[in-house]
Amino acid sequence: MSYLEVVKTAVLVFPIIAFLFTIPFILHQYHKYGSINKFRVLIIYSFILYLITIYFLVILPLPSREEVANMTGKIVQLIPFTFIKDIIRETNFSLTDPSTYIPTLFHPSVYTFVFNIAMTIPFGMYLRYYYKCSLKKTFIVTLLLSLFFELTQVTGLYGLYPRPYRLCDIDDLITNTLGGVIGYFIMGVIDNFLPTRDEIDKETIENGKKVSGFRRITLFFLDVFIYLCLSTIFSVFFKTLFPTTISFIIYYGVIPYFWNGKTIASNFLNVRMTFPNMKFIRLILKNIFNYFYYFLLPIFILTIVGNIVNNINLSTVSSIWIYLGCFIFIIFFYIVNTFLLLKNGKIYYDKVFKITYLSTID
Repeated sequence: MSYLEVVKTAVLVFPIIAFLFTIPFILHQYHKYGSINKFRVLIIYSFILYLITIYFLVILPLPSREEVANMTGKIVQLIPFTFIKDIIRETNFSLTDPSTYIPTLFHPSVYTFVFNIAMTIPFGMYLRYYYKCSLKKTFIVTLLLSLFFELTQVTGLYGLYPRPYRLCDIDDLITNTLGGVIGYFIMGVIDNFLPTRDEIDKETIENGKKVSGFRRITLFFLDVFIYLCLSTIFSVFFKTLFPTTISFIIYYGVIPYFWNGKTIASNFLNVRMTFPNMKFIRLILKNIFNYFYYFLLPIFILTIVGNIVNNINLSTVSSIWIYLGCFIFIIFFYIVNTFLLLKNGKIYYDKVFKITYLSTID
């Protein structure tokens, strides 16, 4: 498998890893800063793609267990700077003959040496720029990363294979660590042209003083998740007759009423609701409306359409088209509401309830 094929594999896997990472990332950003900085997103997700790529370069291609079981080669190489002897042995390099210099540079043994350095140069750059690591810390963290790669190899991919299928080489530790240090110094020149981490944080916090539409959407779903967890706890542990109703009143009414307009989710995301003359009944009605508007209304529409289709005895094809049209309408309904909220940070029914969402980010 060529380096290009490994990179392609990493790019294909990246969306899956990014999806799993996205929700925790969003919650963390709103909790800490109150907003999400686009440049930070670019840095973090490019770093994830980079880590996936170099990890795949270490483990791919994966051989079969039978191939590995039949391997008899050396497992560990613990003599430092053996790569220098290998280059001299495998090439025609002669220190006294300048004509051998250029051909030696293009020999595969030199490629491996250069690649092991180049592989971790971006790592050192990320550590210095975004994570504000010192030279000493960059050295240590890069060494640990390289050690992780070598342990991955020497354990046969954590025991998946009966023995290692790649050589665990101390020279890789040396060259990988050197690459991280080189990346540290390279970023020392480049970061003069980029916003500092402190500037990114400052801008993010400043933007977090306003509640964006996407922040409200995040709040809505986090509220629903916590509410459902609370409802489950009531039904399982307290054996109440109406766990959903009781947990709804507690979560969407009692908690924000006594907690300055904040639910558990909004406190985590640094948001609170304000009403003129905030009353308990207004909190309940507002959240009942949300529940009906986003959950019950689409279900109600589907139920009505289903009854109509069943009563007029339409053909199967006609019924399918009607249901399809209904689903398209519901999807359009969600898209329009999402667009309005993302565009303005508000939605029309805010005026009806006279509700305002305020950021608690200082």
